[in-house]
Amino acid sequence: MTVASPSGHPPPAPSERRVAAVVVAGNLPAALGFYAVMAHVVVHLRDDVGLLAGMIGLVLGTRVGVQYALYLAVGPVTDRIGAARAAAVACALRAVGFAVLGAADGLSGLFGAAVLLGAGGALFHPATRSLLAGLDARRRARGFGAYAAAGQVAAVAGPTAGLVLLSDDVLGVLDGGFGVLSGVAAAAWAMAAVLFASLREPGRARRRSSLGVGRSVLAVLRDRPYVRFIVLAAPTTLLPTQTSVVVPLKGFDPGVTTLYLCVSAAVSAAVQPWCAGAGRRGGGVRAARAWVMPVSLALAGTGYLLMVPLDDHGAASVAALVGIAVLHGFSYGLLEPAVFQNVARHAPPAQVGAYYGVMAFVGGVVAFVGGLAVGRLFDLGPAGAAAALAGLGVLALATAAWPAAGYARRAAFRHAASRHAASRRNFAATGAAASAPVPPPSTTTAKARSPR
Repeated sequence: MTVASPSGHPPPAPSERRVAAVVVAGNLPAALGFYAVMAHVVVHLRDDVGLLAGMIGLVLGTRVGVQYALYLAVGPVTDRIGAARAAAVACALRAVGFAVLGAADGLSGLFGAAVLLGAGGALFHPATRSLLAGLDARRRARGFGAYAAAGQVAAVAGPTAGLVLLSDDVLGVLDGGFGVLSGVAAAAWAMAAVLFASLREPGRARRRSSLGVGRSVLAVLRDRPYVRFIVLAAPTTLLPTQTSVVVPLKGFDPGVTTLYLCVSAAVSAAVQPWCAGAGRRGGGVRAARAWVMPVSLALAGTGYLLMVPLDDHGAASVAALVGIAVLHGFSYGLLEPAVFQNVARHAPPAQVGAYYGVMAFVGGVVAFVGGLAVGRLFDLGPAGAAAALAGLGVLALATAAWPAAGYARRAAFRHAASRHAASRRNFAATGAAASAPVPPPSTTTAKARSPR
């Protein structure tokens, strides 16, 4: 006998509950390690290693480029080998990558670390999303909300934890530094690898794709509505990743940069569970609604444009940067659940990895090219920095305007069609009245005089 829960829905199967719990619990330490390092890696590469902004952009862009280039092949591979196994391998690769990053003092080591981190990320994100997409719709929405919130909590705590581990005296126990910080991040990813390796997927999530890489990619590209979504989602990797680059390159010190990242992440963590949840009136998951992605892109673009006149002097610039962090927090809090729900809506159950991989590959190409352009422009001085920030803002606003224009065209077409249908109905009614026979006068008089 199945016992219903107080809400009227059957309780989740133990295996599905365990999948959601392991995905959230594995994501928390992994994200903590990632954000703790990435919030301070630009300063480390600039001050400790001595790289120029263009070379910093190339190293960081390599990590992003490798990760998103591999999505095209790794997404279908995840569908074939199983999401839990792919997640465990991904965490192990990133653990090694962070260890190499902390020990590297030259370009060869830095680029090797970037490749390892990119390969691990290419496996990790399709794997975790495939695990969550394999749950039933209600558990999927709740599970992704908890997963995203855990990542944003880590984004708030990670930069601060990174500052502690970079200090000369870490809790009176050891001397800090970037090597210690990277070692702790490597240990966090190793812990996540153990968690995913112990996971047994439920039957729905154990479906395997029989298609090869090429056929999987072709199947995705034949899905025309999903291809249109891929175009809309193209800048959604570039916009969030560039914030941790442009704020320190704008001249703000590590403390102000950490404040920006923490405020943005805190707002995003507050917004994401609401966005990932279902509406009160049974309107489905909020993140799947048509307005969410355009609004999130418009907020991101507005924040970048407001960043153009800022400098690193005075409380006014810091206060304005905090306001921009709030805008970007709202933007990214809406963005990630919206992308996930669109992928889960379009993808067949056994091809979530392939669908996510193709979309992420396109986003990675845009992020790689855009990251290189931003770094080069910042090397040109204040005018180049202003051009880079304005370009990011215009790209986001233009992408947001594209679906809005489509909605306006469809609304105008529906309005014109309804007016045409109304005119046809009026014409038909007028014609019917004109052609109706008029009764003889005697009949009309008799009816008028008859009692009710």
